[in-house]
Amino acid sequence: MTGTAAEVVGAVTDPELPMITLAELGVIREVRQGEGGVLVTITPTYSGCPAMESIRADIRTALRRAGFGRAEVRTVIAPPWTTDWISESGRRKLAEAGIAPPGAAPVRATGPIPISLSPRPTAVACPRCGHTDTETLAAFGATACRELRRCPACREPFEHMREI
Repeated sequence: MTGTAAEVVGAVTDPELPMITLAELGVIREVRQGEGGVLVTITPTYSGCPAMESIRADIRTALRRAGFGRAEVRTVIAPPWTTDWISESGRRKLAEAGIAPPGAAPVRATGPIPISLSPRPTAVACPRCGHTDTETLAAFGATACRELRRCPACREPFEHMREI
């Protein structure tokens, strides 16, 4: 066996954001190792995330390759994941890859989540030059959790991971 089960699972990268690990993304809730195998509990970034099956398979594959036996990956949705769970190293790696990391997640009251049809005011800094007066080009980027933006100062397009 190579390392602990938590170390192995924590080193698995996100399939949509391969520059950061699942641990840095904050989706790993718990890794428990017992006589019957390894139990990994994860929380999806959002309930419709299309990468969840790939994430489960990547975790099982990493554990199997590291010499661990049976591995079960469970998904929990409470408490819901927020972009605040992304570590500082994850935010740094996103910026280094040209993706503007999310700001602080919106503060929500408990209970039903109100839906607003007005756009959220956001000041997203360009990951290349730091200019903060950037503009949205498209509501969705390469994945549903990212949007496409442009910096008028350096004229470079970039993606921004939206706050959830």
